[in-house]
Amino acid sequence: MEASTAATAPRQRLGGFLRAHRERLAPGDVGLPVTARRRTPGLRREEVAALSGVSVAWYTWLEQGRVDTSRQVLDAVARALRLDAAAHRHALALAGFALAPAGGTTAYAPGLRAVLDGWPDSPALLLGPALDVLAWNRAYTAVWPDPAGVPEERRNLLLLLVGDERHQRTLPGWEPVAMDLHRHVRTRADHRPRDEGFARLTGRLRSARPDLREWWECRSVGDFAPRTVEVAPRDGGPPRPYGMTLLLAPQPQDTAILVQTPEPPVP
Repeated sequence: MEASTAATAPRQRLGGFLRAHRERLAPGDVGLPVTARRRTPGLRREEVAALSGVSVAWYTWLEQGRVDTSRQVLDAVARALRLDAAAHRHALALAGFALAPAGGTTAYAPGLRAVLDGWPDSPALLLGPALDVLAWNRAYTAVWPDPAGVPEERRNLLLLLVGDERHQRTLPGWEPVAMDLHRHVRTRADHRPRDEGFARLTGRLRSARPDLREWWECRSVGDFAPRTVEVAPRDGGPPRPYGMTLLLAPQPQDTAILVQTPEPPVP
């Protein structure tokens, strides 16, 4: 029974992911005629099956987690569902076409700390796969609340952005940043099903912000996009623009560096 459950779980995650994207599409999105009101949201399973070139029964089993799939067929389903590059990669990983590490780690290469210290004017964080804060530089504590003052079990960037008023005052436009970080975390979480760090983070997010339930239940995935953010200084002066970028470190896998580079003020 345990072996059967272990084999079925990845299929169910893939099926749930495909179903969520099917329900977000409208007939017009894929070139189908718009007809009378539908009972269910999004496309019908038979429409996705026809667009993918597979049988309705097989696609239904795929969403239900009852069958494995080939790379060629999954590529066709991804095209039918209009998955972007990040979502397509995620679907392939869920189907076993990408390597998934066995578990998480909070260790990191010493050289990554030297990278942070090499940016004396750019606030930077070293983050684990679930966005746990592993290290930071002096420039970060000059702008942001010092992570050392936060209990280690709550030292998580996403948790701090959605649940700590000091961080929200520092980044008034925190919501789009937090939403993109959550999509980034979801991508890594489905690739690392045995990593308990993601489950702990999900529980803490739900507890800290139950009003954001739609966020925590969303199955959207993606890579964090570079952007310009306005960071409020502690002295109450005007917000200062920073270029925010998430850099993925090669080792350990899924470790990342969030760096904020000062930009010239907009005239």
